[in-house]
Amino acid sequence: MRNASQNSGAARRAPRRRRGHERVAALLEAAAACFVEKGYDGATMTGIAARAGAAIGSLYQFFPTKEALALALAAAYADALERQLQRLAARSAGWTPEHLAAQLVRLLGAFRRRHPAFAALAEAAATQPALRTLAVRRRLREGLRELLRGHAPGLAEAELQAAAVVVLQLMKAAVALGGEPGLSGRRAALAGLERALALYLADLSRPA
Repeated sequence: MRNASQNSGAARRAPRRRRGHERVAALLEAAAACFVEKGYDGATMTGIAARAGAAIGSLYQFFPTKEALALALAAAYADALERQLQRLAARSAGWTPEHLAAQLVRLLGAFRRRHPAFAALAEAAATQPALRTLAVRRRLREGLRELLRGHAPGLAEAELQAAAVVVLQLMKAAVALGGEPGLSGRRAALAGLERALALYLADLSRPA
């Protein structure tokens, strides 16, 4: 097995043919499954290759490190979330703050359920220096900033940036609450968080 320090500076090889793209997709899918089952720290390149049914050399050919796999997955997640936010923004003209709040929470919750490795990578980024460049959070905030621009056109750029941070934190809190097993009073708590987000959105759109 290659030494991690040797691999860290190696460049990732981009696939050029359809078969190469399919192989990369299978490797990323296997990595996502391993990150969910074993956590980022517990997942190994050997285990990921085995999960994908690929030779370890094939994995290293496209992803020289585990960090490279994580960054590629995060980029794919960021792209997908950005597209979903753009579609939501395009539909949201005229929505009430209550409806917008509910749709934002549902968007993030549904995405996390479809892509459980999304949460695993977010947790790993808090403790892994190599993953601190993950762009998912930044791009989510950028997408929210653009959405909010349409609902609160009077806000200055700095105010929009701050608002995007607040909105994302409230979305994440609601999604985390929804996924906590055995929580008593979940429905009321979720309704309270959505209400808090709706009130915040309503306040943003009010003329100064």
